Amino acid sequence: MAKANGKHAVEATKDELLQYYRDMLLIRRFEERAGQLYGMGLIGGFCHLYIGQEAVVVGMQAALKDGDQVITAYRDHGHMLAAGMTANGVMAELTGRSGGYSKGKGGSMHMFSIEKAFYGGHGIVGAQVSLGTGLAFANKYRGDGKVCLTYFGDGAANQGQVYESFNMAALWKLPCVYIIENNQYAMGTSIQRSSSETHLYKRGVSFNIPGEEVDGMDVVAVREAGKRAVERARAGEGPYLLEMKTYRYRGHSMSDPAKYRTKEEVEEQKTKHDPIERVKKLLVDAGHADEASLKEIDREIRAIVTESAEFAQSSPEPDPSELMTDIYVEA
Repeated sequence: MAKANGKHAVEATKDELLQYYRDMLLIRRFEERAGQLYGMGLIGGFCHLYIGQEAVVVGMQAALKDGDQVITAYRDHGHMLAAGMTANGVMAELTGRSGGYSKGKGGSMHMFSIEKAFYGGHGIVGAQVSLGTGLAFANKYRGDGKVCLTYFGDGAANQGQVYESFNMAALWKLPCVYIIENNQYAMGTSIQRSSSETHLYKRGVSFNIPGEEVDGMDVVAVREAGKRAVERARAGEGPYLLEMKTYRYRGHSMSDPAKYRTKEEVEEQKTKHDPIERVKKLLVDAGHADEASLKEIDREIRAIVTESAEFAQSSPEPDPSELMTDIYVEA
C-alpha cells in the first residue's frame, strides 16, 4: 500500500498541460455560471458545485480509454464535462429544459450519456458504488476489457453498501477503480468528527483491495495514480482504491452557507493549492504559455459557457407528454 505525497516524477508535455488547463477552466467557469443561474431562480432543486475539485476528474479522465465507464454521485457537472459531454446539454438539463441530457427530467443530479459512457449522477448517498460495481461485473462477464471508475465522497465512505460492493469486487477481481473524493467535509461535518479511520485509502484493507492517498489538487499526480489503478484493473488484477485529498470552495450545495469552517481556511486552499493555478504556474515557468495566451483560453472558455447559458434559457421545457416516457425499457 503506497501513500503518495503529491510529487510526481513524470512530467506532462506542453500539449497535455494546456489541455488539462482548458478542461479544468471549463469546469470552473461552467460551475460559476451555474451558481449564477441558480441565484436567478433558473435552476431548481439542489445544485452541488465542483469548484476546487477539478483536478480529480480531469486527471482521472486522462487515464482512461474510449469505452471505459464513469459513475458518480450528485456533485457531477465536472465529471460530465470531463467525459466530453457538451456544456449546452449539461446546462440545459440543469435548467430543466428538453435540450438537456435527460430531456429536462433529471436535473442537476440525474443525467446520463450512453455515448460518453457516463452513467450518472445519483442523488442517493453511496448508491452509485453498487451500480459501478455492477458495471464492472458486466465488463468482466463480457470480457470487453473496459474499466469502470466509481466515484464517491468521504461521507459516502461510511455507507454499508460500499463495503458489500468492495467484497464482491475483490472476490471476483472486477475491473473497478474506486475513487474517494475526500473534500474533508462531506455534507457539512468534518471527517475528523465523522470517521474513526480518516485515512480513507485504507478502507479496502480487510477486502485485500490496495489503495493509496493522492494529492487531488495536482492534476498530474492524479493522472499518474489513475494510470496505475486503471492498468491494474484492466489487467485482471481486481479493484483499486484511490483517496483523492481535495477541497470544495463552496458549500455542500447552493443552500449551504458552510459556517462549519473559517473563511481563512478556504482562502488558504485557494491561494496555496488551487489546481488551476498550479497548472498555470507550470505552463508559465516552463515557457509553454504566457499571461496573454492563457487569457485568450479563458475568453474562449467563457464564450462556451455563455453559449451554454443562452442555449439553456432558450431551449423549451419538456412537453407534458414526456412525463411517462423513459420509465420502462421496451423489449
